[in-house]
Amino acid sequence: MRIVFISTADIGCLSLELLAKSGGHQIAGVVTQPDRPVGRRRELTPPPIKKLALQLGLPVLQPEKIRAPDALAAIRAWSPELIVVIAYGQILPKEPLSMPRHGCVNIHASLLPRWRGASPIQAALLAGDTETGVTTMLMDEGLDTGPMLLRGALPIAPEDNAGTLHDKLGALGAELLLKTIAGLADGSLKPAPQPSAGATYAPKIKKDDGLVDWTLPAPHLLNRLRAFTPWPGLFTFVADERGRRMLKIWAADVEEAGGAPGVVARADKHGIVVGTGEGALVIRDLQMEGSRRMTAADFLRGHQLREGTKLG
Repeated sequence: MRIVFISTADIGCLSLELLAKSGGHQIAGVVTQPDRPVGRRRELTPPPIKKLALQLGLPVLQPEKIRAPDALAAIRAWSPELIVVIAYGQILPKEPLSMPRHGCVNIHASLLPRWRGASPIQAALLAGDTETGVTTMLMDEGLDTGPMLLRGALPIAPEDNAGTLHDKLGALGAELLLKTIAGLADGSLKPAPQPSAGATYAPKIKKDDGLVDWTLPAPHLLNRLRAFTPWPGLFTFVADERGRRMLKIWAADVEEAGGAPGVVARADKHGIVVGTGEGALVIRDLQMEGSRRMTAADFLRGHQLREGTKLG
């Protein structure tokens, strides 16, 4: 089968790699986003999918807008029998959806119809879900509303965060993609409409979402920590001799006994206990702006954080 692969984020890398090595299929080309400035130095950096595609010797197309006529013409020239899409970052217009005879297959990191949208991994953690998974579906003009092909469930471990869950779902997605393509090729896989019941939406995560609202309950803040690790992180602010500086939280637990929201109730080698709207958040690992990540014990050796200090 002749396939065009459309993706940007590194969650699609394993799917592309396994597909390229599986044999029996030809990857006609890869579509990804343009190179973007990254980091403090704003160095122009290619997307992870582009790096892998070039290593595999695959043609790469990087349109600013996939709906541009020249981009659509380039994809059409590849004569795809199937288009595979995973975490691309742009909504596909109508034309490529109807271009291949086997349609466009999307690999979505949730058990649809739960958590349609841009950030299903973070949404599952924010909601405290104990299970998530991957769904392959045929794309339509709606937002993750197309008929489902295969679903694979995955338990969410208490220690999982967005980073670890991303890697697990990337591996599961690659496995399901190969099974999906095989089923489409031999005609054994029949799409099933998504049920309307249980549909939820996961909006795009913004950097400001990581700012701690200390009036929220501690278990809710712990879910936010898991959802926003590694990006954008869960962070607050503290005033010291150098001014108001950002304090990033890397690891924490919940304690039932609370205190005033955002106020340090205790700070010792076991952790920094901060009151919330319900209970307390016990910060175990943290990072001061301009410094490295460290344990609470190491942090307190070099920073004054007395009982009664207000964070935020």
